[in-house]
Amino acid sequence: MISAYHRPTRITVSLPNILHNYQLLKGLRQRPVFAVIKADAYGHGSLPIAKALEAIEADGFCVAVSDEALELRQADITSRILVLGLTEPQDACLHAQKNIDLTVSSLDWLKKAYDFLKNSSSLPLNVHLKIDSGMGRIGVRDTKEAQAIIDYIKDHQDHLTLAGIFTHYATADSSQANCKNYVENQSQFFKEKIDALHLEGLAHRPIIHQSNTALSFWYPEKTLDAIRLGIGLYGCNPSDGEVTLPSDLPILPALSLTTTLSYVKQLPAGQSISYGATYTTEKDEWIGTLPIGYADGLPRSSTGYQVLIDGHLCPIVGRVCMDQCMVRLPYAMPTGALVTIIGTDPISGQSLSAESLAQYNHTISYELFCGFSPRIPRHYLN
Repeated sequence: MISAYHRPTRITVSLPNILHNYQLLKGLRQRPVFAVIKADAYGHGSLPIAKALEAIEADGFCVAVSDEALELRQADITSRILVLGLTEPQDACLHAQKNIDLTVSSLDWLKKAYDFLKNSSSLPLNVHLKIDSGMGRIGVRDTKEAQAIIDYIKDHQDHLTLAGIFTHYATADSSQANCKNYVENQSQFFKEKIDALHLEGLAHRPIIHQSNTALSFWYPEKTLDAIRLGIGLYGCNPSDGEVTLPSDLPILPALSLTTTLSYVKQLPAGQSISYGATYTTEKDEWIGTLPIGYADGLPRSSTGYQVLIDGHLCPIVGRVCMDQCMVRLPYAMPTGALVTIIGTDPISGQSLSAESLAQYNHTISYELFCGFSPRIPRHYLN
């Protein structure tokens, strides 16, 4: 999809805020922090963010798929990169050559990967063993299977290195009692697995990591060798407001979404607006049109959500269209007036968060960010 640079709708990303969030957590926890920049850095733009973080010697990056890692290497990012998802065994040599760490979740995959690696002159392939402690996604649950993977690596250290062992938490972002109990269950499961594994004979001790943003924020005592910082890197509460952020973690939102009024007119009472005629004016009303719609990632269910224009909260009226939407204005505002959908209004100083827009649409900030399409240009504050 083309980026619409000749339209006033834009996303602005504050790189200083991202660096602040990274350095804040790293300084507090005193552990290596891997920045999670999968899915184009949650819609923020992976390459500019990776370059900014590498400039301050970030410890490394996590991505979801191979191509995201390869894109970083092609952009001359040299820091450590871990692919969190599963990859094809026939691509093992490519990842070894590019010094990209891979996730392993089965002995069968490892054997197939080694068949490609054994005749290669590349560096050893770094792998991280994934333990499924309760997410139910990828990962090993059986201790014998995990040990078999480790033993296979011990016997093939000419081309394989166990760089890490890790797990992922499902409920660390919730204050509900059952969710807190589930965190403890996962923690105990992972600890028992690590304690039961025989790691002697490995050339290097693997890093043990389990802390995502939520675990690192609200369960700091469970921080092990490293942290994987995802949504917190971008200045968002991983619980979307359910749990208050720790007072010692004043993270800063990195993304703002703005546009301008493209058209303003007064409509008489009884005039319907947008598809389905779901909104009808009750009196003479000033209606403004915004050049942003659901094709840009503004949820179609945003009807009624209030945006900021010149210090005034103005509700979206009628259905959000593919490319445009309409708002009710308090008076005849000028075309070109700045509209803040996410961010701080420069007139009033009021702010609208990504979390509030996500909650209004019964979703989470993660999904909202990832849904902002490439048609919205990204601009970066350095």
